[in-house]
Amino acid sequence: MARTTPHDHPLAEGEPLYRRIATQLLGELHDGTIPPGERLPGERQLAEHFGVSRETVRQALQLLRRDGLVATDRRGSHAALPGLPVETPACSGFPLGAGCAARGTVARAGVAWEIPPPGHAEALGVAPARPTLVHHYWSASADGRESRTAVTSFSPVALAEVGELSRYRDRADGTGAAELRRAYDWMRRAGLSLHHRDTITRLAGTSSVRVTRRVHDQYARPLEITELVTDAQQDVLVYEFTVPAAV
Repeated sequence: MARTTPHDHPLAEGEPLYRRIATQLLGELHDGTIPPGERLPGERQLAEHFGVSRETVRQALQLLRRDGLVATDRRGSHAALPGLPVETPACSGFPLGAGCAARGTVARAGVAWEIPPPGHAEALGVAPARPTLVHHYWSASADGRESRTAVTSFSPVALAEVGELSRYRDRADGTGAAELRRAYDWMRRAGLSLHHRDTITRLAGTSSVRVTRRVHDQYARPLEITELVTDAQQDVLVYEFTVPAAV
């Protein structure tokens, strides 16, 4: 953020300084300088950026919170404007493979508090034979030609940092429907930068492929592992991504 000073933007007659700062900050949220869902800089940084006191920044944030444009939790404040973050691909939803399912697809999803699949526990830092939050997903195309099965295990770090995920523990009995399509957005709102690494392997002797996604944060801490097996009945597996324009 480039530093500004109070002299750059003269006060309108009778306009409180904090209201002008709120207007400027809202403008930066709208133009994508601070993308929706991203954490805002701290009060000290905002005060330096706008050339005002921290108390003025605090009043400006309170005004935006009152209007529902900024939300604050124990990890700080973030933009709460409607719409996806400008850099978020339209098909990057959770779980892997679900966001780009064909129209008419039948799908089921649920969560369970259970021992993760072999190989997941060690990679995620889950103690042997200890349960964690595991998400199960299944879908099939309307014509029955394509099916997808995905199993996701979340790490202790993800459950500790992301309140929306941790709240599933008490109701993760595997029987109820689970709506975790915004899981990655929840992680980002918790201040985690996400690095995805997808590995695609063809299963010998079958028409299926396995896609393994590993996600870690900016501190290289593992967050989740998803294993997707898809029977596409075709030679090419296509993942399509659309990145919305910044408006």
